Amino acid sequence: MQTGIKRVTDGASGLVRGIGHVAAWSALALVLVVAFNVLARYLFSYGTVALQEAEWHIMAVSALFGMSYGLNQGGEVRVDIFYGTMRPKTQALVDLVSNTALFVIALIIAWLCIAYVQSSYAINEGSPDPGGLGYRYLLKASMPVAFVLLAVQAVAMTGHAALKLMTPSPERQE
Repeated sequence: MQTGIKRVTDGASGLVRGIGHVAAWSALALVLVVAFNVLARYLFSYGTVALQEAEWHIMAVSALFGMSYGLNQGGEVRVDIFYGTMRPKTQALVDLVSNTALFVIALIIAWLCIAYVQSSYAINEGSPDPGGLGYRYLLKASMPVAFVLLAVQAVAMTGHAALKLMTPSPERQE
C-alpha cells in the first residue's frame, strides 16, 4: 500500500513540478513584454492596448499555476507557533487534515469557475477596450485548470503526510 501511495505522490508532485517550471519561465515572457512596451512607448511613442493586456494575462496565468508550484517547492509561509513544537506524527496528522481540506476546497473552486468560463465563452467575451485582446474565456479557463492542479498538489502532500503516519516511529532510547 505504501508503494502505491508513494507512486501516486511522486507522480502528482512531478506533474506539478513540470507545469511549475513552465509557469516559472513565463516570468521571462512577462519581463520581455513589459520591457518591449516600455521601450516602444518611450523611445518610439508606440504602444498597443493588446500588449498591455498581455502583461496582466501572463501575470495572471503565472500566479494561478505558480501557487501549486510554490507549495510543491515548500515556498508557503507557515505560522509555526504550535506546529513546530508538535511531535512528528502529530505534525503529519495536521498536514493530512489540512491537505485534505485543501484538496476539497481547490476542487470546489475549480467547479465554481467552470460556470464563469462558460458564461464568458457563451458571449465570446473579449476586451472592453478597443484594440484589446479577444477570447478572454481562454484566460478565464486557466482558473479551473490551475485549481485542479492545486488539488493534484494537495493529493501529493496528503500522500506524503499519510506515508509519515504509516512509517513506524523510532523507539526512544534512554
